[in-house]
Amino acid sequence: MSEPSITLSARAASRIAQLLAGETAPTLFRVSVEGGGCSGFQYDIRLDEPAADDLVLEKDGERVLIDPVSLPFLADAEIDFADELIGARFVVKNPNAASTCGCGTSFSL
Repeated sequence: MSEPSITLSARAASRIAQLLAGETAPTLFRVSVEGGGCSGFQYDIRLDEPAADDLVLEKDGERVLIDPVSLPFLADAEIDFADELIGARFVVKNPNAASTCGCGTSFSL
């Protein structure tokens, strides 16, 4: 079975580089899916230590960790960064999500 295809946009990679510029520990950027939120599942985006079974995405020298439990939920998704009038945030463009919440971090399958 092949691993799901997950991509990282150039905008997201650039923003991750900015966030990690001041970090001294071997910390990486993690995207995971957890139960909860107003639609059933929610994205958890944070700085974290790598685990042995993580998938590591790389774009422009920046790496993103994804745990094996989250992989099926993120199949064919794109991790992007949006800097808009209403605010700046990481955005997961997930084709598996049947619906999303207005907050942009919660979704259902």
